[in-house]
Amino acid sequence: MLRAALREVSTALKEGQVSPTELCQRCLSLIKATKCLNAYITVTEDTALRQAEESEKRYRRGQSLGDLDGIPVAVKDNFSTTGIETTCASNMLKGYIPPYNATVVQKLLDQGAVLIGKTNLDEFAMGSGSTDGIFGPVRNPWSYSKQYREKCGQNSHLENEDSSWLITGGSSGGSAAAVSSFTCFAALGSDTGGSTRNPAAHCGVVGLKPTYGLVSRHGLIPLVNSMDVPGILTRCVDDAATVLGVLAGHDPKDSTTVQDPFNPFKLPSVIDVGKLCIGIPKEYHIPGLSSETLKVWSKAADLFENAGARVIEVSLPHTCYSIVCYHVLCAAEVASNMARFDGLEYGHRSNMDKSTESMYAATRREGFNDVVRGRILSGNYFLLKQNYEKYFIKAQKVRRLIANDFVNVFSSGVDVLLTPTTLRDAVPYVEFIKEDNRTRSAQDDIFTQAANMSAFLHNLGGVRNLCLKNIQVLLYSRQSLTSDLYKKIYVNLSKEYGFKVCIWEEASNLPTQGPIQERAEKPSLQVCTSTEHKWLQHYFLTGNAKPDQI
Repeated sequence: MLRAALREVSTALKEGQVSPTELCQRCLSLIKATKCLNAYITVTEDTALRQAEESEKRYRRGQSLGDLDGIPVAVKDNFSTTGIETTCASNMLKGYIPPYNATVVQKLLDQGAVLIGKTNLDEFAMGSGSTDGIFGPVRNPWSYSKQYREKCGQNSHLENEDSSWLITGGSSGGSAAAVSSFTCFAALGSDTGGSTRNPAAHCGVVGLKPTYGLVSRHGLIPLVNSMDVPGILTRCVDDAATVLGVLAGHDPKDSTTVQDPFNPFKLPSVIDVGKLCIGIPKEYHIPGLSSETLKVWSKAADLFENAGARVIEVSLPHTCYSIVCYHVLCAAEVASNMARFDGLEYGHRSNMDKSTESMYAATRREGFNDVVRGRILSGNYFLLKQNYEKYFIKAQKVRRLIANDFVNVFSSGVDVLLTPTTLRDAVPYVEFIKEDNRTRSAQDDIFTQAANMSAFLHNLGGVRNLCLKNIQVLLYSRQSLTSDLYKKIYVNLSKEYGFKVCIWEEASNLPTQGPIQERAEKPSLQVCTSTEHKWLQHYFLTGNAKPDQI
């Protein structure tokens, strides 16, 4: 039952084959059995059991609230939850209990979902491995598969079990590991430059980054306001669509959410991609791209071509500047957002009482790790009066050019773009920590951050990510989320070619035994769609900057 899709479990609950309380208890037992993964920061056992009992009463009365009623879900620990500690995996917020729920959390609870716990992450979501939080790194469930254990036995440098385990990717690694290990049916993550898609790829689950403004950010502790998006992690595409249908829509508490109504939909079972034009960006074929990822990328393109789609090479000429641009803008907004943590209103406060200034300094030194402090320093440097034009304003201009690249490609008749999501497979922890956080993030976000930057300007790059382990592909589109094109892409990737999220031939090297046995055994794709709302125009991003001024 723990391996079933949401709709299957919902049907079983309605038919009385299993009760919400029993389902909750099974998940809680599995959380304890997989504690070594370190996927959860807080397990809300009492709250979950109480919510499950309430759900059970509703089912007895025949008053189910929907497909999520009684379904155990997990939430990344940077979403506010009433009465439940929300730490962002940082000493700065350790012990902080919010007085309200994030909008996305409240929407899940309103549908009867059972909150099973808060998941681990990089501190304040700054990272790409889920290794830099104060509660320790998250371990990838694939580390304990039979095939990976055999691989470790064949490689002498991986023989030590304490050092050979794989990272989950980040920063939503806890949510990805929770879904991958069957301790919940869906989980919330956040995505600023790939933090939902990256761990989904490494942990073999579906990661979905909605278009900016489609899902409310209210209650998500901000990292980069112009790029942050609540993400969804599930085990199949249908589940992702179900959760999106619950979460999407305007929120009066978040002025950046789209005003247009969002209508949930079900995916049709028969589609035709013969009229699609698939673009392959030549700039994404870069040094460092693993042969395995390149091979799968080619197979995905062949899959569409064999199905009747037209596959062409396209160019996104400013791609080479995107990662640098992203880090300048990210650091600048981080510096602004982290200024609120001063030790006066909430969160950690140092015992230093020599002066107000010394208390501020000591609080931030004790509360933030080196990664966070480094980004704050970088951001403040970029925002200095003498540097503002040279770094921040120029990065905004480059951001416009990057967004225009997508506009130009889509205006040329291309419907979707097919790209990798990560350079390579998940790597062992000991290998991952050899490089600093900034270097790792630059490598791991190279394919994903452009969607976040472009979406805020032209509302491009709403991302759908269907992935298993590291084998996955992105698709961007300028079509509406409810359009026929969206449904066609979704169904082709999720139903036409195999088990749930499977899309091409079976990969012989994927695990089939261990804690993740009985799951999908084929690689799958990440689908990106976008809408063209006119409401997303920020005053300092729509100025008079021209390409020749850079």
